Amino acid sequence: MTANPAWTKLGVVLEPDPAVPWMATHTALPTPLVRDGRVELYVSGRNAEGFGQTGRCRVDLSSGTPRVAVESAEPLLPIGPLGAFDDCGATVSAVVEHGGRLFLHYTGWTRLQRVDFHLFAGLAISDDNGASFRRLSAAPILERSADDPYMTASGAVLVEGGVWRMWYTSCSEWRVVDGKPRHYYRIKYAESADGLTWRRPNIVCIDYADAEEYAIARPWVVHEGGRYRMWYSCRGDAYRIGYAESTDGLRWERLDASVGIGVSARGWDAASIEYPAVIRTAGREWMFYNGNGYGRTGIGWAALA
Repeated sequence: MTANPAWTKLGVVLEPDPAVPWMATHTALPTPLVRDGRVELYVSGRNAEGFGQTGRCRVDLSSGTPRVAVESAEPLLPIGPLGAFDDCGATVSAVVEHGGRLFLHYTGWTRLQRVDFHLFAGLAISDDNGASFRRLSAAPILERSADDPYMTASGAVLVEGGVWRMWYTSCSEWRVVDGKPRHYYRIKYAESADGLTWRRPNIVCIDYADAEEYAIARPWVVHEGGRYRMWYSCRGDAYRIGYAESTDGLRWERLDASVGIGVSARGWDAASIEYPAVIRTAGREWMFYNGNGYGRTGIGWAALA
């Protein structure tokens, strides 16, 4: 298998804006969707209370330098009702266009007492071309199970031959490290016949590389030319972007050392780099990603020749 050549970083394209309440302090988890040659960029921001919510931007690549415009002062997917699995955050992971509808996969957040947070994978659907989204249910689509006993999140989704395929984040345990609870999560696999009800065969796609790694999150999967390519965030001390390839989407080879992008020597992505999303449009391959502070310094982009 072959890894990526080096990406060329092209700077920050979207920063937090206190004038837009849902993205007042962070813009994170860039999720591009190419539709009819246009790029829609779904983004999860944080409001002044620290709650993550999801909105959408338009991206114009015609000049070679993207112009990003926020569509609305209100989020498309706000936090859920009090006591729900997403009452402290609803952050995007994937948007799929299928059968005349848009399926927005997201991560619901709740705050807990003994550990810092709780995550579960949710789904919202648009029947009006993205003008609005309704939650499929007040419950998550990937609840606790014997194989996923702690939490689920951040699904990357493809529809292939009538089968919905998802690569999602699953927490395997919590540990107390240096007196604080620490989550351990990795990437697993699920399938569905309708995109609503999912079967989880307990397949681990990306496992911990060593004893120091504890978080592997937010996969982004592309299938082209008989090859599956996955970008993800992985961390010990701080997030870096990882990369893997597969011929079937189930068994993956990690090629992190050849991902072709890392932290900068200084600036907005010098401390960490995470949440990559890759698309091909306008004859090139583009990556949107976050840097320091999980979106506190904004969203940047990079390109391949």
